Order: sequence, then C-alpha cells, then structure tokens
Amino acid sequence: MEGLIKSKVAVITGAGSGVGRAATLLFARHGAKVIAADVNLASAEETVRLVKAEGMEARAIACNVADEAAVIAAIQFAVDAYGRLDIVYNNAGISASIGPDRKLRSILDMDIKDIERMEAVNVHGVMFGCRAAIRRFLAQGGGGAIVNTASIAGLIGFGGAAYGATKGAVVSLTRTLALEWAASGIRVNSVCPAGMLTRFGGMNPLGADAEAIRSGMGALYPLGHAVDPMDCANAALFLASDLAASITGVNLPVDAGLAAGVKPRR
Repeated sequence: MEGLIKSKVAVITGAGSGVGRAATLLFARHGAKVIAADVNLASAEETVRLVKAEGMEARAIACNVADEAAVIAAIQFAVDAYGRLDIVYNNAGISASIGPDRKLRSILDMDIKDIERMEAVNVHGVMFGCRAAIRRFLAQGGGGAIVNTASIAGLIGFGGAAYGATKGAVVSLTRTLALEWAASGIRVNSVCPAGMLTRFGGMNPLGADAEAIRSGMGALYPLGHAVDPMDCANAALFLASDLAASITGVNLPVDAGLAAGVKPRR
C-alpha cells in the first residue's frame, strides 16, 4: 500500500540515524514532506540527502529535544516550509544504562548526571514535542497525529531501571494525552521497540561483530530474530496514518514477541 500519508507534513526527531532515519525515509516514500530534526545537524542532513536521492522531499534542522525552544523552532520550521503540520514523531532518545563494556549498569553504578540527562531527553524531550505539536494542531482547528518512541522497557522490566523509568513515563504520558485531547481529534500513540542494533547505546550497526549481536538479540525473542529499525518505523507509519484513525492511547510493542511473556521450552 502506497501513499499512506501523502501530502502530510511530518516532523521526526532523532532523524539522523537508526529508527529516525528509517522513519524519515519511509514517511517520505509514503508521500509526506518531512522535517528531519536531530541534535547532530550533519547526520540529519545526510538523512535528507538519502531522501532526496530517491526524489522525495525533506529538510533538516538541528534540534536538541531537551531544549523546549529548539523543539518549538523545529515545529515552526515545518510550518514555515510547508504551511502546516500533520504528524509529529517524537523519536529521539538516549540510554546511559549500558557501560563502555556493553554490560548493563545497575542504578547504583550510574552517575546522577547520566540519569538526569536521560530524563531530559527521554521524558522532557517527548513532552516538549507533544506540547508544541498540540499547540499547532489546535491552531489549525484540531486533528493531527503524535507518535512517541517509548520502549518495551516501559512495559516490562528490561534495559535497566533508570532507563525503564523514563520510558514508563512516555507510556503514561501517551495514554493520558490521548484522553485529554481526543475531543480535539488529536491522536497520541507510541511504539515500544525491543533492543535494536543502532548507534543508540553506543553500538555500531556496521561493526565487525554486528551480526553476532543481532543473533544474540534474536535468541532472546520468541520470533527468533532481532528487531530492525524499519520494523519500528513501519509501526510508527501505521499509527501516524489514517489506517489508525480510530486508534489512540496505544503503546504498541514492536519486540518480536518479547513482552508477551516467557518462551515455552520445547
């Protein structure tokens, strides 16, 4: 099915790599005009280059989502460029739970500054994106779709306590905002991916050990394969599109079955 969000205007944060880059390409392929926002402008510009190489439309902007003024500026950039706003995908996020040795750090081993930084990006950044989107949607007369990137760590114990706490906040924020703004036709949902091999968490998706890492991830999941960034982007596209016109307040696992429970032994 093509053109699911044709002629829509979308802002995607964290668009310089991983899920954000996959979503920017996918949304553009389905007809959207996309603002690729990322704290690393060069990465966002590379994403836009890839979009334009396929003959599609996108623009890049530097945006630190922990700075509300920067988030507001990204939304205004979209309106100035394309005249309106239809979709905001609050995707940017970080993790400080994985140490340099790639092992999970307990909450006792983490510096409070790392925890506060995760809160600033993962919680405040999503909240700022939602606030700016809702204000713009209301100014346009209502309607519009917000998609947040939460995590299965917000649904089950996974990925470290401090990180899980930030993603649990996104899960709750998504549900509550969906209720608060439903009467204005504004839909708010989230995708909850399992671990993926991206630059998130300090991993290198192009590294020599990438396939071994993917295989190890896949062994954890009932479906037997690792989650890919495009899997998450596909779910976000669905939630942003009119196919999900009657869906709001949903936190959708994209986890190869991990949140369903314990795999039976055979």
